[in-house]
Amino acid sequence: MGEGFVASLPSLAIAFFIVLLTWIVARFAVRISDMIVGRTEIRASLKTLIDTLVKLGIWLFGLFVAAIVVMPDLTPSSLLAGLGIGAVAIGFAFQDIFENFLAGVLIMLREKMRIGDVIECEGIAGKVEHITLRETHVRKLSGELTVVPNSILFKNPVEILTDVDERRHEVVVGVSYDTQLDHAAEVIRRAVEDVEDVLASKGIDIFAQEFNSSSVDFLVRWWAGSAPRAGWESRDKVVRAIKAGLDEAGIEIPFPYVTHTFKETVPVSLLGDTRRKTP
Repeated sequence: MGEGFVASLPSLAIAFFIVLLTWIVARFAVRISDMIVGRTEIRASLKTLIDTLVKLGIWLFGLFVAAIVVMPDLTPSSLLAGLGIGAVAIGFAFQDIFENFLAGVLIMLREKMRIGDVIECEGIAGKVEHITLRETHVRKLSGELTVVPNSILFKNPVEILTDVDERRHEVVVGVSYDTQLDHAAEVIRRAVEDVEDVLASKGIDIFAQEFNSSSVDFLVRWWAGSAPRAGWESRDKVVRAIKAGLDEAGIEIPFPYVTHTFKETVPVSLLGDTRRKTP
């Protein structure tokens, strides 16, 4: 055993030198990767992933060469076969983790859904605060934090509410049946145009939508900020302005009520006789 150990010292020294050289090359390769990737606009987490993959690839190659030097009987084909079987076993054991990992990589490569966007997916709505390789942190508008696996965001439709700075909002306004509809539409249009938060230059839509139980309903649509709070504020101001405009014009905003109509008059005396004949 002693003679065998002494005989293997040169191989061990060469393997140690290869490992040391691998460490030096890996450090320089990461720096070069940072210089190249740093000129792009990809996310910080994706940059970290690229650095890790570069370092891992160099270390695997260096250790592979060092192992062959120490154990000459080890062939590349046998080592690759062992790694393949191990990779399959690990893949089955950590299927969900790898699924979320790959989904995270693909999400980071997308141009859409950036940090700060307000999204909605599978009943989860909120502001994106952080994106990692396995999960995305979504802060609800009420303050709670939801940790969402990346596979959910990748496999399901995601609605990005703040993809652009403005989006269209809408509200339904009802007027009474005795109202002249063209006049009511003009009053509503003037009221909406005077609201500060409304982007009147992008157009205001007013459509007579349907005959409701006690009103004729208009669908009013306008453009304002895309953030949820901007939408709520503009909706509040639009509703107040429409109410004031209709009141000033003398146009009724009806509430549900029931009208009873008797087509034939029934004498009171007949009703009295009927009550007397009824046992």
